[in-house]
Amino acid sequence: MIAASVVLGEGVVIHHPDLVNLYGCTVGDGSRVGTFVEIQKNAVIGRNCKISSHSFVCEGVTIEDGVFVGHGVMFTNDIHPRAVAADGGLQTEADWTVVPTLVRAGASIGSNATILAGITIGMGALVGAGAVVTRDVPDYAIVAGVPAVVTGRVKDAPPVARVAGGAR
Repeated sequence: MIAASVVLGEGVVIHHPDLVNLYGCTVGDGSRVGTFVEIQKNAVIGRNCKISSHSFVCEGVTIEDGVFVGHGVMFTNDIHPRAVAADGGLQTEADWTVVPTLVRAGASIGSNATILAGITIGMGALVGAGAVVTRDVPDYAIVAGVPAVVTGRVKDAPPVARVAGGAR
């Protein structure tokens, strides 16, 4: 389902519109969204991004231009998640604060990675498949593991300036 509250840029491709859940979000020009993806309200996807199938982009996540998100990537937006409030009743939006996450231009996130709330993934960085990112990732760093640690640097940095400017 694509809610009426979604802002889609020009040339956005959603491969199976009936098999996604998008509401209150923005998806930039030329981006592609795979099957079984959920993008929640107030999430922003930049231009020329690829959000692969089975990924979850929650409220508070901003993904800049030219970012690749692999299959089954999960973002979080709460540092201390709980189901119930102090009184034992189910929590509502009033019981917690969204912690924003930023993925900078040209970054790539491998399949099944988990990105904890409040993280910044640097420009052109590469997050390995299955990584659990618990702290900021520097620009052009390669991180992998649980928890993710820097294992190297991207030797052939992507043309982030061109990606961010929209020209290719």
